[in-house]
Amino acid sequence: MLTACGSGESTASGTGTTDHNNADITFAQNMIRHHRQAIVMADLAETRAHNPEVKNLAQQIRRAQTPEITTMAGWLTAWNQPTAPPTTAGGSGHGMGGHGMGGHGSATAMPGAMTGTMPGTIAGMMSDDDMTKMSMMTGPSFDRMFLTMMITHHQGAITMARAEIRDGRYAPAKKLAESIQVSQSAEITTMQNLLTRI
Repeated sequence: MLTACGSGESTASGTGTTDHNNADITFAQNMIRHHRQAIVMADLAETRAHNPEVKNLAQQIRRAQTPEITTMAGWLTAWNQPTAPPTTAGGSGHGMGGHGMGGHGSATAMPGAMTGTMPGTIAGMMSDDDMTKMSMMTGPSFDRMFLTMMITHHQGAITMARAEIRDGRYAPAKKLAESIQVSQSAEITTMQNLLTRI
């Protein structure tokens, strides 16, 4: 495998400097942040959800996304890239509610914005206000908010996965993106069905 001058050697995971592109880096960095927020949301469900199916779904999300974070962080380390995307002048770390991102808050997040489609944001990410509101809910009200927000969150992940499938070069990242698209589409259907019963 050829490596670019000064780029260091490839790692045991087989990731060199010519087998990935900027789309792969962006996908991994953004999906790590996205998954971390989903795990925070899933952790809230453990103590606040009323419906056992919501609790089970939250556990399923946590079990699926935790190892994916580890995998993507490994790729980024092998590529000598940070696990967090570079911040822009407007900031883009909203939606973690102070959980797990070490102060990457946003000065530009719109309160209550549930779509994360503003410039510099990640598709489907919840705002700090949304996360705070969710953390104050319990019972069926929490269940409805969790499902509604997680549907939006998953739709954002699918958008990012489609971009990776279209633009990425690194085969394992493209394979993960395909897996995310399939699994999160199925979870959206489950959540939509659950919403009709709550």
